[in-house]
Parts: sequence; structure tokens; C-alpha cells
Amino acid sequence: MENLADAPAAGPAQDPAALNPAGLSPAAARALFRDGLVTPTAGWSAGYAQANLIIVPKAQAFDVLLFAQRNPKSCPILGVLDAGETAGPLLAGGDIRTDVPRYTVYEDGVKVADPTDISGYWRDDLVTFIVGCSFTFEAALQEGGIRIAHIDQGTNVPMYRTSVRCEPAGAMAGPLVVSMRPVPASQVADAVRITSRYPAVHGAPVHVGNPAEIGITDLGRPDFGEPVRIADGYVPVFWACGVTPQAAVMESKPALAIGHAPGHMLITDARDSSYLVP
Repeated sequence: MENLADAPAAGPAQDPAALNPAGLSPAAARALFRDGLVTPTAGWSAGYAQANLIIVPKAQAFDVLLFAQRNPKSCPILGVLDAGETAGPLLAGGDIRTDVPRYTVYEDGVKVADPTDISGYWRDDLVTFIVGCSFTFEAALQEGGIRIAHIDQGTNVPMYRTSVRCEPAGAMAGPLVVSMRPVPASQVADAVRITSRYPAVHGAPVHVGNPAEIGITDLGRPDFGEPVRIADGYVPVFWACGVTPQAAVMESKPALAIGHAPGHMLITDARDSSYLVP
């Protein structure tokens, strides 16, 4: 399925499983989200990179840029839209205000809404940072024989605040957030090798094994997303996560910030392979 004309009519009640989401082009997927479809995007538009969002007023944009520069593992920037811009090369013909399944709006660091359209919050001074997402390398993991629990189990990826502090920048400070995927112990080395070739979308894991070592007390209670079942013989593997800027927003309390709802990503027009290094 390569264009919107091939896609079934969609709306809030559309069943994502009926859409062949892996076969949708990014433009077709974004159009479905624009029409009201809400779903986590893991496994969607196979072969295309997905991305996190953090949107702030221009007055706070330098702090976000510096925070990302100082914390490139968790905040790898793929693109930036100028103040007021709503489209760019990563979403040609799209609209950053409507083309993500769900958003999160913060005022003074407190979540006040999780809309499917942020047009009502839009201002001409808002700057959009498009940040790499680990969903981008999941197809490579699957091709390497490593199953993805949250895709298999039909849930959102589990994400956790850690006790690891990010390098602060201006008013921005906060903890590292990680996503977790259980991997068979015999395949952990393969997972590290495969994902290390995608540094622009978080790269290799930041931690393997005991979650308490990075301040996570209960894998069954993620801070974002949903828990997954971990089978015997599997090891929890943790990657830096692009929700980290939102955790910094909650701690640093800017007057306004907007992000994607965790797990509900921007599907870009960039190919996964464009972020693969030899």
C-alpha cells in the first residue's frame, strides 16, 4: 500500500490492524492521523524513520538546542522547523500540528491536555525540534531475528525515568528517560551491534540487565507507555529515549511546551537507511 488512495477511510474508530500499517507510506499514515486515527506507531510505515517532537517558544529554543547538543544520546536532532513553520523536508506537504496521532501539551511543566490536533495551541513563535526515535531501528532488529515485545503484544513501548541525570543547559534540566525491550540473553550482543549502527536514532543501549542500577524499581510500572511481558531467558535492554526532553520540561517548567504523546510518533519521509552508518 503506497498511497492514500489505497488506504481505507479512517476516523477515530478505525481499526489500525485493518490498515496494514507497515505497508503505508508516511504521507498516507500522516493523513490517517490528521483524520483522527489514534494509535501507537511502532511497526508503521516500514522502512521510514519515526521521530519525537519537542515544540517550544522561540525564547526557549536555544536552551532546548543546547540541551540536545549536550545530551546527543537521548536527544539526537534530525531537523528543526523555524518559528511558526508547520512543515519541512521530513514531512513534505504535511502539518506538524495535525500529523501525529496524539500530542502532549504542558503549561508550567504540568500536562494540561493530550489532543490529537494542536492547531488551537499554535503560535507564530513556536519552534519545532524533530528528534530521532528508536522505533527507527526496530525493523533492523527484527531482520536480525530479534522479536519486539511491544509489537508482538500489541502495546505501547514501556519507557522509564531513570536516576541518571542529563547534562543541564540553561533552564533545561532533567533525568534520562529510557525505552525498554526484552531481548533473549543469547541475542543481546546482536542487539547492541545492530542498534549501534543507528547513532542518529539513539544508537546502542545505555544499559543492559538490572534496572535498579539506573533507578528503575518496577518494570511493571513504566512512567510512559505500557508494560510488556518478559519471558524466561530474556534480559531487559534499555535505550535512551526521545521523551527525555519532555521529562526536562516537567522539571524545568517553561510556560508552554508541546511534545508527541509517548509512543505516538511523527512518521517522517526519511528512510531508515539514511541513518545507518557502515
